[in-house]
Amino acid sequence: HVQLVESGGGSVQRGGALRLSCTASGHTYSIASVGWFRQAPGKEREGVAALYTDGSATYYADFVEGRFTIFYDNARKTVDLQMNSLKPEDTALYFCAADCPTTRASLKVVVTALDFGRWGPGTQVTVS
Repeated sequence: HVQLVESGGGSVQRGGALRLSCTASGHTYSIASVGWFRQAPGKEREGVAALYTDGSATYYADFVEGRFTIFYDNARKTVDLQMNSLKPEDTALYFCAADCPTTRASLKVVVTALDFGRWGPGTQVTVS
């Protein structure tokens, strides 16, 4: 199995930046897709960004609008999310996710379906 742990959340003012980091452990050799998701109080979980670790595709939600960047370090087995120009509506619990798919379906479809087998416990981001 793969275990995921997020870090880097916190409180910032509008326009500020945060870098979230997620470290994978366990059977990390099998990871083929990673992503960041978020869930605000009273709202459903939604995808933020994702990628296939072979570099074949990257996905960003429309609301990202070029403000966030997802990075995957295959040597360290970490996936980071650099978030700039943060807005109060970005306030949410952010989750890291990973999966081991054998095919390369549309990342938008995969993310929309929350089709990831492993999830971290989440890290809180608050923008005021």
